[in-house]
Amino acid sequence: MIDLAAVRADTPACHRGVFLDSAGSSLPPVQVLDEVIGHLRREAEIGGYRAHDERREELEAGYGLMASLLGCEPDEVAFTDSATRSWLAAFDAVPLSAGDRILVTEVEYAGNAIPLLRRADEVGAVVSPVPSAPSGEVDVAALRPMLDERVKLVSLVHVPTNGGLVNPVASVVEAAHEVGALVLLDACQSVGQLPVDAAALGADIISGTGRKWLRGPRGSGFLMVRRSAMPRLRPRQVDLHSGTWRSPTEYTLRDDARVFELWESSIADRLGLLAAVRYAVSLGIDPITAAVRDRASYLREGLSSVPGVTVHDLGADQCGIVSFTVDGVSAKEVQQRLATRGVTVTVTGVLSTQYDMTRRALPEVVRASPHYFVSEPQLDEAVAALMP
Repeated sequence: MIDLAAVRADTPACHRGVFLDSAGSSLPPVQVLDEVIGHLRREAEIGGYRAHDERREELEAGYGLMASLLGCEPDEVAFTDSATRSWLAAFDAVPLSAGDRILVTEVEYAGNAIPLLRRADEVGAVVSPVPSAPSGEVDVAALRPMLDERVKLVSLVHVPTNGGLVNPVASVVEAAHEVGALVLLDACQSVGQLPVDAAALGADIISGTGRKWLRGPRGSGFLMVRRSAMPRLRPRQVDLHSGTWRSPTEYTLRDDARVFELWESSIADRLGLLAAVRYAVSLGIDPITAAVRDRASYLREGLSSVPGVTVHDLGADQCGIVSFTVDGVSAKEVQQRLATRGVTVTVTGVLSTQYDMTRRALPEVVRASPHYFVSEPQLDEAVAALMP
């Protein structure tokens, strides 16, 4: 069980209003803040290179730390500056040619859909959405007849940006692997609020960020690439960190996940991400999951009691993202009204998730994402602020 008083003490900002945007960019605990600011100060004292050298051992150990969180091996981990960079680097390395097919779910995110569609246009591949089950998650029964030897990649969003459902990853992976397709799992909204065990899920590639549910700094991300998938990938965004210039005409690339890293990075943000991982591990992922789901369920129940409010979450298995609308009031206006009462939420529109929101005729929703440091009285405050 999460010690609410302790985590709130580690999060001073949570006492100043009701923060319901951990699906956007969460509030880092003081341990993360101190790590980032402390390293930036050290860089100002002795320079970035020497400050880096002082933390080299800890940074190296970070691969094992992240691997323990993701259920993989240290050489299957890479660090980047965002979930987007992680996802793009991995996707760019998947060989595609004319006639190939890419399958996506109906909750695909615009940040993935745009590069998917662009590259498909460039090479003559086809992007096809897999239908959703009545409860909202990807329909594995509908997926199976769509799979054949032309399918090279299944892009799977673990938790969508605009609602609370959790997709059945292991079942999708099992079906995709039967035809030899790679599975790229976008875990941007799941790592830090749900268990994400690469070994159990079986995904070939997992991308994620530090700034959301892990409560790390912006500008931090990570990538997991299974050893078995590495020989099938052709990394193109490489430099002197991901490869070695052996002679004037020869080079070699790393054979592990770090081939997806670039030489230049923010060491302060990396250290902050590692501090966030240590903090999450110290609390325990299972207690975090229980607490987040409890907060979200409590909020859904409260919102459902308000006249004119409709909760739009889907999924047989739901997580910490709560989406809703208010009759006759735009989502942006709801967000602004709540902000005047000290409640922080965000808005998700159709441009972020075209397949899903077009299918459900939802132009926009208000998104609330309470983390474990939010108290029930604060959730009551948020609900009360919506009362007519």
